[in-house]
Amino acid sequence: MGEAKSLKDMIQLSQGAGGKLMNDLIKREIISNIKKRRIEGGIGLDEFDDGATIPFDGWQIAVSSDGHIVDPPFFPGGDIGKLAVCGAINDLAMMGARPIALTDTIIVEEGFPVEDLSKIVRSMSETAEGVGAAIIHGDFKVMPKGKLDKIVISTTGIGTIQGAPILDSGLREGDIIIVTGPIGDHGVAIASLRSGVGFATTVVSDVSPLWEVMRAAMSAGRVTAAKDPTRGGIAMALNEIAERSKVSIWIREDEIPIRREVQGACEMLGLDPLELTCEGRAVIGVDKENADAVLEAVKRVPEGKEAKIIGTVKAERPGYVIMETAVGGRRVINPPLGEPTPRIC
Repeated sequence: MGEAKSLKDMIQLSQGAGGKLMNDLIKREIISNIKKRRIEGGIGLDEFDDGATIPFDGWQIAVSSDGHIVDPPFFPGGDIGKLAVCGAINDLAMMGARPIALTDTIIVEEGFPVEDLSKIVRSMSETAEGVGAAIIHGDFKVMPKGKLDKIVISTTGIGTIQGAPILDSGLREGDIIIVTGPIGDHGVAIASLRSGVGFATTVVSDVSPLWEVMRAAMSAGRVTAAKDPTRGGIAMALNEIAERSKVSIWIREDEIPIRREVQGACEMLGLDPLELTCEGRAVIGVDKENADAVLEAVKRVPEGKEAKIIGTVKAERPGYVIMETAVGGRRVINPPLGEPTPRIC
């Protein structure tokens, strides 16, 4: 008989939840085992960014892949199909890439309703078409009953970049931080379905494509960094940008947009809104001189109409995210170990 393996030798649910545990696992066990990690002159695995780039005839072709396992597959404000397409589009958009095409892999459990599959695919098509992207290829498989929970969708997005890509490492001292709308809506929408204690809210998911938001921001000023705060919420997104840019980010608690219903739900369920997944929000770093112009441009886009400036970038204490609290104190916002609500996206 082989030697029994300890818990630390097995993959844990928390290691797929988008926080520090997942990042550590990916770097240690996945990226380190891949030898060729970039196309010459492009962005690759070592940058650990929202996507990669392939230099081609003076252009940068951006590519990003994502898997989606959200439970339940239909939720207030969207479904797994819309989520999967937005995931690919938004990762491209955060690099400044215009999405032009997507491929997908759909895996369903035996017995999954055909009508539900059709609804999900129509949702994918409508979402892609809304930003002018085409779904050009895909794969479909069925797993035996009990071997898969309902449905899994993986998408790969392809986009084009004019000029240099926007990277997480681009923040500089003096930059201004903008968040494009209220945080935590998606996380609370899912949590309200799964709480098991009769809890319910009127909150709907914020899931939406962000290309028009990013295009508006880039047209109004220099965007130095951008990230969509999915798993791990803005706490994770801000920490990743601060670490990779070697700066500190200082945010103001009373400027962070959070709906009252989301705040109340978090208090009831013991959740931190800063760590909740968003699927239609962006955290954007911009030059101080252009911050007001960028904010106004973003607010003219429907997906960014509630955008706010939430903080600034400093050179001191690089790698830290520090919140100036509503009562006048300060506290460090650490990267979460994982997402508090499993299978959120």
